[in-house]
Amino acid sequence: MVSNKIYVGNLKFSLKEENIRQIFSVYGVIQDLKMIHDRETGNFRGFAFITYASPDEAEEAVTQMNGQPVDGRNLKVTFAEDKRKEKQN
Repeated sequence: MVSNKIYVGNLKFSLKEENIRQIFSVYGVIQDLKMIHDRETGNFRGFAFITYASPDEAEEAVTQMNGQPVDGRNLKVTFAEDKRKEKQN
């Protein structure tokens, strides 16, 4: 099953949501963007999840952005895995 949700890792901690949206909206309509923050400090942890309107858009983002440099860091962009479903099995 192809997903429309991607994982974006190795992001610079100073990036804002607007920056991430600007970079990734080139590949399609972003329905949801979740930046992951530390529960205790509230600091951005350097990764995010993006949900696109279609799996084709997500696939294009993964293909085009995985390994690409953004603010001096090479991004890791893959399809997101649902860890909650894996824990239920």
